[in-house]
Amino acid sequence: MADKELTLMNVLVTGSKGFVGSNLVVWLQKLEGYHVFEYDKDNSTQELFQALDVADYVVHLAGVNRPQTVDEFKTGNVDLTAQICNYLVEIGRPIPILLSSSIQAELDNPYGVSKRQAEEVLADYARRDGTRVVIFRLTNVFGKWCRPNYNSVVATFCHNIANDLPITISDPNREIDFIHVDDVIRCFMEEVQGYGSQVQGPGSQRGGVIYREVGPSYRVSLGRLADLLRSFRSSRQSLLVPDFSDPFTHKLYGTFLAYLTPDDFAYDLTRRTDPRGSLAEFVKSPPFGQIFVSRTKPGITRGNHYHHSKTEKFLVLEGEAIIRFRHIKSNEVIEYPVKGEDYRVLDIPTGYTHSIENVGEGELITLFWASEIFDPERPDTAWEEVLV
Repeated sequence: MADKELTLMNVLVTGSKGFVGSNLVVWLQKLEGYHVFEYDKDNSTQELFQALDVADYVVHLAGVNRPQTVDEFKTGNVDLTAQICNYLVEIGRPIPILLSSSIQAELDNPYGVSKRQAEEVLADYARRDGTRVVIFRLTNVFGKWCRPNYNSVVATFCHNIANDLPITISDPNREIDFIHVDDVIRCFMEEVQGYGSQVQGPGSQRGGVIYREVGPSYRVSLGRLADLLRSFRSSRQSLLVPDFSDPFTHKLYGTFLAYLTPDDFAYDLTRRTDPRGSLAEFVKSPPFGQIFVSRTKPGITRGNHYHHSKTEKFLVLEGEAIIRFRHIKSNEVIEYPVKGEDYRVLDIPTGYTHSIENVGEGELITLFWASEIFDPERPDTAWEEVLV
């Protein structure tokens, strides 16, 4: 019984090695109770039919959008869809099919016509046996593993900017609607899992053709897209973290990093050294402040200053230290001994002069967070000894 539950539902994914297909397969393979059959252009028709013999659900992503001849639109988009539907009808297995179509199905260009005709083939299939067909008309999907210099401006811009190559923008003000591949996969998974959880066999769910949309979508100009990607590339020098409160920026940044070459994952921070040790800024953001790390030699004290508006947090990662405070209108000194293994955070209030002294035998490594990015023109740092 346990083995049967692990292969409860067989899902055939056509176009499994493509951009969307490869992402979907990864997610499906992590699910218990699902077995994935993959079909792509290097598979035979016999392998396709063998998968259809046992499949409980078909996610049909295979198609042609950049052919060498116009005729390939029909063979890759219409004929393959008809072949799948006709075979299922022939063997008496009217299982549900999810189709990845395109918003261009509303247009009269050769690609759009072929996608619309594929939808019509599936509509006929649904009518014959009351089978469920779900059609998604997708637009400008972006995300990891999308092929650059093919048909995705995001993939091309990400690849070129990540590799310090030029990009071409004909109209920076042109706006495009984008959807993220993870949102596409989420919607596909809802359909597949919804079917698997509600039915025990093919054909028992409500039939007919259903059109679904993927959301959210993001309308972004080409100029803004390029500016964001360039800011991601330069963030290694500026240390400025993108504004991840914007969902598009958050998803685009994850996409951009996927286009770095493996030998470009690492980068060095600028170290500032003096007789006390060293210090380096890590990341910063105007709404967040900044994080930096320091290494301090034994017996050395850092600080002896206070701030009017800026607050800080100190976290000793390694070594032993005493963090001292004194209200600038008082002579009372407050001491906090800290050790790296304690993971103890110290808040630094405004109006308190403060210092951190390495009282251990080795280097003191400390992580600092400040609520404001340091501005040399307005440093908000007033020097005053803690010990009076």
